[in-house]
Amino acid sequence: MGAYKYIGELYKKKQSDVLRFLLRVRCWEYRQLNVIHRASRPSRPDKARRLGYKAKQGYVVYRIRVRRGNRKKPVPKGATFGKPVRQGVNHLKFQRSLRATAEERVGRRCGNLRVLNSYWINQDGVYKYYE
Repeated sequence: MGAYKYIGELYKKKQSDVLRFLLRVRCWEYRQLNVIHRASRPSRPDKARRLGYKAKQGYVVYRIRVRRGNRKKPVPKGATFGKPVRQGVNHLKFQRSLRATAEERVGRRCGNLRVLNSYWINQDGVYKYYE
């Protein structure tokens, strides 16, 4: 088996001691960084290559964190108007995934580049991290 196969096997067992420790340390590191920042190399090279990344000029990797959880309706002091069925404020689910939101934010930040793909790299109680 090649190196990418071993890395893939490691990520299949996310509850293993090795990966739990690695993810915990990396999660702490990601929390200290900016919301969107450019990574020198992908943290999961096997996954990145499967999704189209190549280690050559013109391909860049950005790491982004997105706040987890539901979407709260932006209304003043919780005062909504209209029918009672539309008066929810807290338990609303955003129609797009957090991953799609992350891709959109990076695309807006880097207008001269195109988003090729993205994948999950980590999460904690508050954030999800994507590359």
